[in-house]
Amino acid sequence: MSTAKQFRLAIAGLGTVGAEVARQLVGNHAQLAKRANLRLVAVAARNKNKDRGFAMDGLEFHSDPIALAKRDDIDGVVELIGGDANGIAREVAETALANGHHVITANKALLAHHGKQLAEMAEGKGLALAAEAAVAGGIPVIKVIKESLAANQISRITAILNGTCNYVLSTMQHAGCSFEVALKQAQQLGYAEADPSFDIKGLDAAHKLALLASLAFGIIPDPAGMAVAGIDGMSLADVQSLEGHTLRLLAEAERQADGAVLCRVAPVMLPLEAELAKIDGPLNAVTISGDPIGAVTITGPGAGAGATASAVLGDVIDVAQGHIAPFFGVPAKQLKPARPPKTSTASHAYFIRLHV
Repeated sequence: MSTAKQFRLAIAGLGTVGAEVARQLVGNHAQLAKRANLRLVAVAARNKNKDRGFAMDGLEFHSDPIALAKRDDIDGVVELIGGDANGIAREVAETALANGHHVITANKALLAHHGKQLAEMAEGKGLALAAEAAVAGGIPVIKVIKESLAANQISRITAILNGTCNYVLSTMQHAGCSFEVALKQAQQLGYAEADPSFDIKGLDAAHKLALLASLAFGIIPDPAGMAVAGIDGMSLADVQSLEGHTLRLLAEAERQADGAVLCRVAPVMLPLEAELAKIDGPLNAVTISGDPIGAVTITGPGAGAGATASAVLGDVIDVAQGHIAPFFGVPAKQLKPARPPKTSTASHAYFIRLHV
């Protein structure tokens, strides 16, 4: 049992991930206590009476997440409401920081658009802003870049960051089914939302790439400044015409010789023997190239309650143990505006299929 000071938590949002985090805090307390003295104090959700698989006994319930973020008897707020960058999740995070609470979140859209401002708020108060779960689910890629590879000059990141798209493309390849059939299977298995447009249009991967590029290259996240193409409209003929290759939706960030950073999300042809071509189903993978490491690839589950909750709880334990560091690896005020390559110097290879 940890003898450290008790770290009191509140969770805003009890969806799939939030409920799993709460279940672990309540039902797996003995194991977690070996790492940190954690106590779940309060939760916020729309419906108090919904069965979420854990006992609510002794927990304060809020229907208003802002009221939860203002509590004076907590040390940290776990924001798992999600949604768009300017929704209630942003207000929860800002309110929590303003009231002196650490913030742990899985909200990539929030951080891709407002991460710099939130990080400055946290750093100004000596608080943590932690978000390992915002990128690649259970893969600890943020910690790898910030900590394990901190001494490296990173030159390139190439990643599969969206499990929905990867499942659809690999299913089309292996099962020979249409885009529509593969997408419906992904929805039935819980890999895709009822409205999958955010995933299949590449926007989800773009938000995640914006954060990775910021961590790797010290630039302000800028998802709007990158070229983004999704897999919507991909046909079975597109997939089957790539002899010796396969399609994957890749998120790529590369530092150019002049210091500019090229960021793009697009379906890319990969040779079948390529490492990322072997990533099937809903898995994610990230290859980081730099000096002196060379290149390292990490793979794992990119989504799902268990994988995402694992990343959230890892952050919770870090913060409870007093490991508080700038979210972007450097003080947020040191981040520089992203500078894309000049159009005249950018070149790409394309595959054109003609029906004649």
